[in-house]
This record gives sequence, C-alpha cells and structure tokens, in this order.
Amino acid sequence: MARYKVEIMETLRHVVEVEAGNQQMAEQMVDDRWKHREYILNADNFAGVEFKAICTVD
Repeated sequence: MARYKVEIMETLRHVVEVEAGNQQMAEQMVDDRWKHREYILNADNFAGVEFKAICTVD
C-alpha cells in the first residue's frame, strides 16, 4: 500500500467596497486595512476546500 501526503487548502472570501482613484489604489487600501486587522475572516467567510494528494512511497 502506498503512503500519501495530502494538502488541505481552505479558501476564505470576503468582499468589501471602497472608493479609490484606480484598481491598484483600491487593492492597496484594502491590503493596508487587512494588515491592520480591520477585516477579520473566519468560518463565516468559508468559500471552499481543495485536497491534493502526493504519493511519497510506492
């Protein structure tokens, strides 16, 4: 029987609306706010999960 390492990747998603001069500024504004913990994502923001198996030993 083979052995596998399985990666579990959960995705959280939250959409915020901001006013900015352009897309780059909007993304930077939200990035800064996220880094300052103005946006905290949790289980309520769950958007999906992926599993990826990699065989380690035959």
